[in-house]
Amino acid sequence: MPLRVNPNLSTDFFAELQIVRRQQNQALQQLASGSRINAPSDDPAGAAALLENQSQSDQVDQFQKNIQDLQPQLQAADSALSSVVSAVTQAISLGVEGGNSTLGASNLQSLAQEVSGIRDEILGIANTSVQGQYIFSGTLTKTAPYVLDAASPSGVSYQGNTGVNSIQLSNGQTAPINLPGSQLFSNPGGDLFGALQQLITALQTGTGVSAATAALSQAFSLLDNVRTFYGTTLNEFNNSETFLSNESVQLSTQATQIAGADLAAATTTLAQTQTATTALLTSQGKALSLPTLFDFLP
Repeated sequence: MPLRVNPNLSTDFFAELQIVRRQQNQALQQLASGSRINAPSDDPAGAAALLENQSQSDQVDQFQKNIQDLQPQLQAADSALSSVVSAVTQAISLGVEGGNSTLGASNLQSLAQEVSGIRDEILGIANTSVQGQYIFSGTLTKTAPYVLDAASPSGVSYQGNTGVNSIQLSNGQTAPINLPGSQLFSNPGGDLFGALQQLITALQTGTGVSAATAALSQAFSLLDNVRTFYGTTLNEFNNSETFLSNESVQLSTQATQIAGADLAAATTTLAQTQTATTALLTSQGKALSLPTLFDFLP
């Protein structure tokens, strides 16, 4: 029987060597990246699932950033309104004191000055800004909401608008993030600045102090009820942040399940391909009766 010699030994050798090199490079990539999918060709279906997972992760990251960026504003608003509550409580006490019929004109004037100081303090609080944005101006965040205005019955003028900003907390869920000053401090149902001005005038003139104090108490009650918006919104943000944090962990786990490399298997493959490469080079050298690099090693 005649012997048949493969005339394409070199071609077969290089083809096999290329396969081994490809396996070796794939193992190295998996060890370096920790992922078994480093190109779409590694696993087309897995690569598509990984892209969808990344898209969802990016959304979660954006929602978390929205919350983190706005929490300082909400906290500042909540703290500011707590200060207003304390200041108005003090003004009401002064009004009750001014309603005492035994007080003289000079005492009433002193009380009027104290209430004026409280009004100015509340005006400053109403103009609170965070990171260069006024938090009680509605959507006109670059405009100070209130200015003193002697021509106005309330003694101030509102420069903001009635707009409300909102953000997206998750897919399909948005939340308002502010209340305009017109709803908090100059609400027609209980105008805080108007009631303060009424009390100042009553103390200055010595007439209608009790009625002015009652009007201030009504405005205070409205403010106290409305300001709960900020505490409620902060709680909602905290709940959303917890939900998003859990979702982020789940997506990370899912990504690992989709593309996580078996590092032990990759290490074994790398060792096997190194051994196979050595064997191929040695056998090719012998087949061609040529020395290999290993022949020159001591």
